[in-house]
Amino acid sequence: MVTVKKKTVGTRTYYYLEHTIRTERGVATREKYLGTKIPNKIEELKVQFLSEIYKERWYPALNAIKENYFKEEKKTPESVLEKRVRSFSVKFTYDTNRIEGSKLTYRETADLLERGLTPRSKPVKDIKEAEAHEKLFYEILDYKKDLALQIVFYWHKKFFEGTKPDMAGRMREYQVAISGCRFMPPSPVEVPVLLNEFFKWYNRNKEKIHPVELAALVHLKFVTIHPFGDGNGRTNRLLMNFVLHKHGFPLLNIPYENRSSYYNALERSQVKKNDAIFVQWFFKRYVKEHKNYM
Repeated sequence: MVTVKKKTVGTRTYYYLEHTIRTERGVATREKYLGTKIPNKIEELKVQFLSEIYKERWYPALNAIKENYFKEEKKTPESVLEKRVRSFSVKFTYDTNRIEGSKLTYRETADLLERGLTPRSKPVKDIKEAEAHEKLFYEILDYKKDLALQIVFYWHKKFFEGTKPDMAGRMREYQVAISGCRFMPPSPVEVPVLLNEFFKWYNRNKEKIHPVELAALVHLKFVTIHPFGDGNGRTNRLLMNFVLHKHGFPLLNIPYENRSSYYNALERSQVKKNDAIFVQWFFKRYVKEHKNYM
């Protein structure tokens, strides 16, 4: 978290921005001089300072991943690329639904989506949502326009119209809580205003912020609003991959086995109102997932 620190030398006081980061060699502190007074646009300067740190620490690795990913795609046969996307789709569908309580195993998900074999003694809801998720995943990859309120609500409707028609594609008008989480989502009266602010923020920053950072922030900010009665996490994981795909970066899956660190990073960011916590987690996860492209 970026904080304002002051140093007194004799009778004069000087102000600095300070941020602590973890590196392979331990903990390091970065500083940026502000002057003898705290500037009026201090929050904007904090964001700029954090962006400078990200640019130095993470952007070279992220850009290398994109460059090498692109090079490999160019020399890979189309049929092999299609198989890779299909494999990712199955794993992504399994993990994102399993995180939210689906009873389907990975093998059952693969048999269902690749062979059309319906598992026995498993909830019909889980089966329908796995099929709907995969269909929507491909639709989102083919979508050529940009994010907007209408399309996000349409995607949510397509996902849940077969299992939860009473809330599919509808903005919640009631308070919700997240089980086991210290963060309380906004009240329903706040949701329309927050959604409007979100899309204004997105349109202002979509060409300014690094695409991987943008994907992380889209995920964090939208899920924090929690606009739906259910399905916020799965919708947001689709949105983050829409952003990555749109900018030519490889997609990201969050495995069910890693859900604890994922939830912890989200919760800490939300409770402390510090986007950097989740963004740092996201960068680490992304680089680890795609280290073969570095």
